[in-house]
Amino acid sequence: MYLKELLAKYQDKKCIIFVDMDGVIADYDVGDADHFLDKRPLLTSIQKLKEISTFPNIELHILSVCRKDKNIEEKEKWLDRYAPFFAPEHRHILSKETYPKHTIELKKEFVSSFIKRDEVIIIIDDDPLLLREYQNMDANLVLLKDTVLVD
Repeated sequence: MYLKELLAKYQDKKCIIFVDMDGVIADYDVGDADHFLDKRPLLTSIQKLKEISTFPNIELHILSVCRKDKNIEEKEKWLDRYAPFFAPEHRHILSKETYPKHTIELKKEFVSSFIKRDEVIIIIDDDPLLLREYQNMDANLVLLKDTVLVD
């Protein structure tokens, strides 16, 4: 598995991994941002993340954006049901209702608050535009498309 091989390179460093929800661990229908509890779990991806969550140097986080504050609770319940290994204190679900910015801007700002010299920050997301924007940050980030969880 490519992700395990990549993580082996960083086994002596703390790795913080930010995982998107929509389209990465939960099926996403364009235009249907509500009804999150009904979203189909992407079990292969979830299983691989569960496995790497046990690595001693890995700190696994969810970084997701939703339209409304009410969606936060739905996403939390979904995680409790399908991916409870994401610790509640590592679930970062940002609402555009509270933070009225573009998704890319919200996520970039959030990740930038975690950047430290001695840690490896890994982003797993399905949005190529977002990953491209992360490349423009003045930071050493490891950027991975969601397909890294499928091989």
